[in-house]
Amino acid sequence: MTDLHTPLPVARRESTARALLRLSRPQQWHKALMVFAAPAAAGALESPTDVLEAAIAAIGFMFLAIAIYAFNDIRDAPDDRRHPRKQERPVASGAISPTLAAAYGVTAALVGIAIVSTLGTATFGLAIAYLTAQLLYVLGLKHVAVVDLILVALGFVLRAAAGATATGLPISHWFLLVSLFGAMFLVTGKRKAERTKIGNAASRPVLAAYPMSWLDQVLTISLLGTALSYGMWAFQYLGHDVYRELLAVSFLPFFTGLLRYALLVSTGRGEEPEHEIFRDRVLLVAGITWAAMLGIGLYCA
Repeated sequence: MTDLHTPLPVARRESTARALLRLSRPQQWHKALMVFAAPAAAGALESPTDVLEAAIAAIGFMFLAIAIYAFNDIRDAPDDRRHPRKQERPVASGAISPTLAAAYGVTAALVGIAIVSTLGTATFGLAIAYLTAQLLYVLGLKHVAVVDLILVALGFVLRAAAGATATGLPISHWFLLVSLFGAMFLVTGKRKAERTKIGNAASRPVLAAYPMSWLDQVLTISLLGTALSYGMWAFQYLGHDVYRELLAVSFLPFFTGLLRYALLVSTGRGEEPEHEIFRDRVLLVAGITWAAMLGIGLYCA
């Protein structure tokens, strides 16, 4: 018989507010910055109006992502309890109930849709497409090999496209391809890193469907697609203003970063792509150099 005075687990003593904050995964909110990619690539960040509209879109997509995280944690709770790290998630650990998590997710989705609806029909449509695709992912397509990769990558592309529609800026086809192949590159690297870690198979059964050789092939294709698409976008500025030519030169640090990241993935890293750039000095220097060249080329011309 359990003693009535036995202290509850730490997770169950956690405040509801803190548990809901963890459910929202604030460490992932930076992904909403993808909305700023199109305005940035168009040299439009000098316009306060464009920045404001992109910021509103980013906030809207952030709320939609929070809704997806809540629904995902409800769906995955049984599997998460068998994972050494994911068992600490709020729903899996019992810090909050599935009912509360569902109500929180629905509220976040409605808030996100309401915010994005102020930015026009096109952006609203992209938001609905994003929410639908990610819900399908959570409800079962995450367990379908290949489809899970495409849906995660699609989420990045839809956010990038929303940045263009929200600000009314034209969007380059090369830009969309860079977004798609770049997202596939990161997602595939993440799956490969997860494939090598003990304990991930229990919470992500689809990993068993991916042979390492196949993941390597997709990683290579995605790397080449990202590099070629970025090169086609950047090299169109050759022969223009001297500052614009820096955009073409920026291909070198960009390609260096891709190759370096591929090397890190081959050693078992890449499960947390957003952290790798700060952990590896070469990748960090390549990223800073690329960003500096891009900024000067776009905003000093």
